[in-house]
Amino acid sequence: MTGTALLIIDAQYDFCNPEGALFVPGAEKDVENIARLIAIEGEKLDAIFVTLDTHHAIDIAHPLFWEDQNGNTIAPFTLISGKAVEEGRWIPRYDKEYVLAYLKTLEKEGEFQHFIWPEHCLIGSKGAALDDTILDALLAWTHRTRRDYTAISKGINPLTEHFGVFKAQVPIEAAPETQVNTSFLSELENFDHVLVAGEARSHCVATSIRQIVDLAPALVSKVTVLTDCISDVTNWGHLADPIFENAAQKGMSFKTSVEVIRTGI
Repeated sequence: MTGTALLIIDAQYDFCNPEGALFVPGAEKDVENIARLIAIEGEKLDAIFVTLDTHHAIDIAHPLFWEDQNGNTIAPFTLISGKAVEEGRWIPRYDKEYVLAYLKTLEKEGEFQHFIWPEHCLIGSKGAALDDTILDALLAWTHRTRRDYTAISKGINPLTEHFGVFKAQVPIEAAPETQVNTSFLSELENFDHVLVAGEARSHCVATSIRQIVDLAPALVSKVTVLTDCISDVTNWGHLADPIFENAAQKGMSFKTSVEVIRTGI
């Protein structure tokens, strides 16, 4: 397969709408830019992939999974270290031995420190649905080109965080949905160009870019990250900066959607 693919990461209501459970400031503009690109350059897009962050309410990165020393459910936006769990400051309500090993693996492998988010993108909820601006653009593209978009769920396993598109932060041996998605990486490698957009730059986009660099080096030079179609979770942009710098050094491109429209895909 040749041509151009567009990968849209987690452009969902909870991230892109100001009323969403985990709104990313700037995402409302990002989806407009993505939709404009699809409208103008859609005939040159041979495939569009959309990922869907999909969670249970009881999830290792949601408050209900955890309690403090007094038995209270912990607050969102809490950082949790393996040491804090060993000292009893934060207590997992489920699978305690596994969770401690999980945290130590995160830390040993240099992944983002474990963080508790507000409940978001819950299975079957409005928050888990594609943003309306994106869905309208996709449906218009499908009817115009007779090509259907492909949706890929991630995050459904409640025992591991799943920022990146291609694997969970800590894959679980008996859970294939958490392991490296080699078939999807191979599919993307067959394209001449892959445009990447979506939310959030600081977390899911950055981790996906790092996974491409680590797992599919042949794909790196084919990827263009659309810098006006991604935004950071407030105060966390620093997590993405070194990942993007490394990717750029290895040959990945970073352009605005305006530049791509002006020069053509």
